[in-house]
Amino acid sequence: MATEQLNPVIQQVLTEENQGHETRKKLFIKLEKEFGRPVVSFFTSFNFPVMIEDTDADMLEGVLQKIDLSQGLVLLLSSPGGISLAAERIINICRCYSKKDGYWVIVPSKAKSAATMICFGASKIIMSSTSELGPIDPQLTTSENGVIKRYSVYNIVKSYDDLFSKAVEEKGNLQQLSNYDARDIQEFRAALSLSEDIALRTLASGMMQGISSDDIKKKIGIFLTPESTKTHGRPIYINEAINCGFNIELKDVKDEVWKLVYELYIRTNNFVSKKVAKCIESQNHSFVANIGGERNEQ
Repeated sequence: MATEQLNPVIQQVLTEENQGHETRKKLFIKLEKEFGRPVVSFFTSFNFPVMIEDTDADMLEGVLQKIDLSQGLVLLLSSPGGISLAAERIINICRCYSKKDGYWVIVPSKAKSAATMICFGASKIIMSSTSELGPIDPQLTTSENGVIKRYSVYNIVKSYDDLFSKAVEEKGNLQQLSNYDARDIQEFRAALSLSEDIALRTLASGMMQGISSDDIKKKIGIFLTPESTKTHGRPIYINEAINCGFNIELKDVKDEVWKLVYELYIRTNNFVSKKVAKCIESQNHSFVANIGGERNEQ
């Protein structure tokens, strides 16, 4: 009898220690009751060198296929970002599977760069005063003597253009321009154009439907270049996002529903900070990508 009583306790301790899906399931159940539609979390680690990529769209679709989304979808999103084309795929998948009123996104803490793009595709963004979005301009990552460095593609192109204009004014002083490869600059221009095009098309077909592309571009200018934010990593908080014209629902940080959101965030963020690199979960399903890249269902 003592052994029978002990085993469940041991199992519970092991589940807590390994941060298993069961430790978060009850929060999904409570949140789905509050929002009236299924909740799916999508987390990529801020600690490990991972990003939103094409295979994440496949992993997310694998979860959505197993859920009744006739009442819509809530995507709880936490990620430093990744590949813009992958974000575009994820937007399309969420829209296709969510059968009612598009999909909603909850930003419990940070949804940056390509993750911000995914928010653009939602019909509603749910945030608190501490939630962060971020600029979507592409970044160039390089390794110099083993040190990872990131550069703003926008700033690289701008510096090239400034130097080129100066060279024209000085009638042929091209010395500094020799540090640039024109082919790279052209690729950088294309990357900037792609991010902007995805954002404008996504918003024009969603929460900014009926507004011209030029007007949308003016509204969301703070997201397109670092001219206002000064750096790619600087947070864009809820008031700035509202001023851009997004459909945003503000949740008070003391709100009981937000407390549930925050607990689920803390538990899942801890999981992707220590145990796995990525995690996509619903009430009954959990797909993870390990630090080495291996993907499996728990």
